[in-house]
Amino acid sequence: MSRLRIYHESDAATPLAVHTAGADIARELGAVGVRFEQWQASQPVVPGASQDEVIAAYRADIDRLMREEGYRTVDVISLRPDHPDREALRRKFLSEHTHSEDEVRFFVAGAGQFTLHIGDKVYEVLCESGDLIGVPDRTRHWFDMSESPYFVAIRLFTSQEGWVAEFTGEDIAERFPRMPPHRSAEAA
Repeated sequence: MSRLRIYHESDAATPLAVHTAGADIARELGAVGVRFEQWQASQPVVPGASQDEVIAAYRADIDRLMREEGYRTVDVISLRPDHPDREALRRKFLSEHTHSEDEVRFFVAGAGQFTLHIGDKVYEVLCESGDLIGVPDRTRHWFDMSESPYFVAIRLFTSQEGWVAEFTGEDIAERFPRMPPHRSAEAA
């Protein structure tokens, strides 16, 4: 189940609010400039589908976002619990960072946790199958895929060079909860 937990930056133990309904998550994130949508495939996506098949299933929504936001490229990334570099890939984005362009991810399968540091609040967003998150450029955030990652995600870019992580040097991400293994990871 998709989930948004909102914390004060000084208290990682007690959420100020918890939301699990897509409309509530979209409203709360929209209020701080973050896009959250839930999409349905226009055709079935079977396990092992090619990148082209995955993109074709969501083509109408992808094209709409490309028109609205000026994204120019799209690809699909997939990670399974048995990936030999999973630990290094996870560590790569666990610290607070920004990008010079939006980070846009749509979860076709599995899950990932984006945690955003906006003002004095921390927004922990567990994205699952069917969820799209659009983190605006220069937004402080970190991403966790758990110790046992499993996801297939569509990524949209204006320029992949703009997606390089610029780390803030702050240790705030160390104080907030990490993503537990996703239940789909055991089945993968």
